[in-house]
Amino acid sequence: MSEQTAKLALEDGTIVVGQAVGHAGETSGELCFNTSMSGYQEILTDPSYVGQLMMMTYPHIGNYGCFEEATEADRPMVNGLVVRAFTDQHSNESAEESLDAYMKRHELVGITGIDTRKLVRHIRSKGVMNAVISSVDLDDASLVAKAKGAPSMAGLELASRVTTPEAYDYSFGEGPRVAVYDFGVKRNILRSFANRDCTVRVFPASTSLEGVLSWNPDGIFFSNGPGDPRAMEEAIGIVREATTKDIPLFGICLGHQLMSLAEGLEVYKMKVGHRGANQPVINLESGHVEITTQNHGFAVKGESIGEEIAFINHKNLNDGTVEGLRFKRFPGFSVQYHPEACPGPHDSHYLFDEFLSLVQKHQAKGAVAS
Repeated sequence: MSEQTAKLALEDGTIVVGQAVGHAGETSGELCFNTSMSGYQEILTDPSYVGQLMMMTYPHIGNYGCFEEATEADRPMVNGLVVRAFTDQHSNESAEESLDAYMKRHELVGITGIDTRKLVRHIRSKGVMNAVISSVDLDDASLVAKAKGAPSMAGLELASRVTTPEAYDYSFGEGPRVAVYDFGVKRNILRSFANRDCTVRVFPASTSLEGVLSWNPDGIFFSNGPGDPRAMEEAIGIVREATTKDIPLFGICLGHQLMSLAEGLEVYKMKVGHRGANQPVINLESGHVEITTQNHGFAVKGESIGEEIAFINHKNLNDGTVEGLRFKRFPGFSVQYHPEACPGPHDSHYLFDEFLSLVQKHQAKGAVAS
């Protein structure tokens, strides 16, 4: 790890000085933070973080190195990394390389030596904002101007940057056939279906519904992904069409928001967002509280949900925001959080079973009708 000076500049004029880690260079994006104590490699490779600079609130990052099994995509997806205490002295028998070497290999820019607690408090007060990390341009005015010039996440369509270029088969099993719309799907979501003996095919985000239905799926899944769902008119149209086809639907995170928009509900950009592995959510149907993994900067507006559209079946216990919906005009449900939880707790894995149970009930109903 070098001792090269680096700076982090926010669009409101805030400047902090630290040391460069990873690739020496410059990057920009929306500065957000994640409260997870571990799982930095899964977080760095989560496609939902495209366009964002990731600040880890846990101080020690890099202490268990990097290994391929811990990735959610084939490369880092964040635009940059901000940490308090970066270490190259990793200890883990599974490690294949240090985090610094991994970042250099993928040209990921980072900065360490930052008072992340102070910076998180600043963001929580002012709201998330764009920022620049640089070890090549150390002029304060220049960096602030670059941060101000970075594109706003509001109105930004990013799923097209991370979706698969062509359809592929992920797994073959004796269970239901699940078609996955890839808006930036995490590997552990696909594993979660495969581990339940599903046959899974992943489709590009722009695939027509007709193209997906020609594969004869038993259910359709709408994945997580980056950007503003309100800017995804084509995807909203596809989801809206799917709701008319009497086929079970399931959405996670961005998929949840797209399903909501397709039903005429409102989605808004949050001041800070939820990103971490310790968010408490209550299941209003069972009364159980789940500790969940979350990563979202947009949410469904509860006041826009009519009784004839959906039932709110999950709520965040910290701020009361909508975390899950069971829709009434078609067989389907969605959640704002991540039941595949990678990293994170396993409290919500049952949702994959619930979706497959919905698929099986739908199949049985079809068999009786025929």
